[in-house]
Amino acid sequence: MSAQSEGNYAEALQNYYEAMRLEIDPYDRSYILYNIGLIHTSNGEHTKALEYYFRALERNPFLPQAFNNMAVICHYVRLSLL
Repeated sequence: MSAQSEGNYAEALQNYYEAMRLEIDPYDRSYILYNIGLIHTSNGEHTKALEYYFRALERNPFLPQAFNNMAVICHYVRLSLL
């Protein structure tokens, strides 16, 4: 988390991918996937972010922040198309 909070997204992604390799609990994996989605959102990679939010929700359907972030992306993308 510290790499992410410091804006070192490449290092944070590496750490999250390693955590995904090691973590077996679906609930914990949902938060790792959610955090990967946050990084992609921060980088403007909306399609990748949505993919990771969906994957997080598959493991934990009670993750309202993922739903919220998906709605924000959809709203942003729609406005940018106008």
